[in-house]
Amino acid sequence: MMFESVNDVVSDLGSLGYICDKKIATVVFLAQQLNKPVLVEGPAGVGKTELAKVVATSLKRELIRLQCYEGLDEAKALYEWEYSKQLLYTQILKDKVSETIAETQSLAEAAERVSREDSVFFSSRFIVPRPLMRAITSEQPSLLLIDEVDKSDPEFEAFLLEILSDFQVTIPELGTIEAKTQPIVFLTSNDAREMSDALKRRCLHLWIDYPNEELELRILDARIPNIAQQLAEDVVAMMHNVRNLDLKKTPSISETLDWARALMALNSDTIEEEIINDTLNVILKYEGDVAKAQSELAKIMDIKKPAPAGDTSEAQETKSSKPDKKGILH
Repeated sequence: MMFESVNDVVSDLGSLGYICDKKIATVVFLAQQLNKPVLVEGPAGVGKTELAKVVATSLKRELIRLQCYEGLDEAKALYEWEYSKQLLYTQILKDKVSETIAETQSLAEAAERVSREDSVFFSSRFIVPRPLMRAITSEQPSLLLIDEVDKSDPEFEAFLLEILSDFQVTIPELGTIEAKTQPIVFLTSNDAREMSDALKRRCLHLWIDYPNEELELRILDARIPNIAQQLAEDVVAMMHNVRNLDLKKTPSISETLDWARALMALNSDTIEEEIINDTLNVILKYEGDVAKAQSELAKIMDIKKPAPAGDTSEAQETKSSKPDKKGILH
C-alpha cells in the first residue's frame, strides 16, 4: 500500500487522528517515493514518534521500534547469539561430537573435525533478532522507527550509516544479509545533540515545531472530539501564552491534550484562576516552571472576552491591541 499524493497523506493521517500540515505530508510522501529515511527533529511532545506510528498504520506496515539510549551498542540493536541454546544443542549432540572426534590422534586434529561442523552451531536458529535485524529480514514491508537517536553515542550513529545506505548487515559467521523488503525508516531526535553530516546526508529532514493556534485547535478537536468549543479555544490560547514564558521545559501538544482532559475530568467549562493553579502541574514538569507561571498568572490568563452585542466602538477600539482571532494577547 502506498500514498498516491501529498493530499492523500494529509487525509489518511487525519482519519487516524494525526492532523498535519502540507510540509509534513510532503516529506512523508517523498520518503516513500525516494526510498529515503526521514530524520524528524523538534521539541519533545510535538508528535514525532506518533507520526511514524500513524504512517505505519496507514500503510498497513508492521512498526518495528528501536528505542535509543546512551550505551546502546550493535549487539542490542542488531542481533545476539543465543548461547544457552547453543549449549543445550551441544549437550544433546555430545554423542555425535564424540563420534566425530573418535580415532583422532591429536587435539589439533579433533578441533579441525569439530570446526567443520560450525554451521550446526552458528546458524540463524541461534540468533535472537533485535529491531534492526527484524526490519532487514522481514518478509513483509515494515516501518523502522529509530526513536531518540540523539541519545545514542556517535559510534552507534556511525554504525547506522551502513544500515541506512545499503539496508544490509554483515554477520561474520553467516555472511552478508540483505533486506528482503526495504523498510520505510523514521529517525527522531529531540535535538539533545547535533546529528552528524553523514547521517543527515542520507535522510530527508523534517523539523516539527509547536503548532500555531489554528492547527493546535484542530488537533485538540480531533483527539478530544467531545470537548466544548469555548474550552478548547481557551486551552489553546492559554498554552500559547504559557509557551511565551521563560521556562525550563516548554509544554507541548501532549501537555495540551493532557490539560484539556484534566479540565474535562474536573467538569470545568471555563478556565478560572483557581483551576489553573490546581492543574498547572499537568502541563509543567518542574516546580520552578510552576512558580514562574503562578507569578505571571495574570499575563497567561489574558484571554480576550467577546465584546457585548452591538458594541462596535469598543470592538473597534481594541482591535489593534488584540489582533489574534482566538483572543491571545502578545
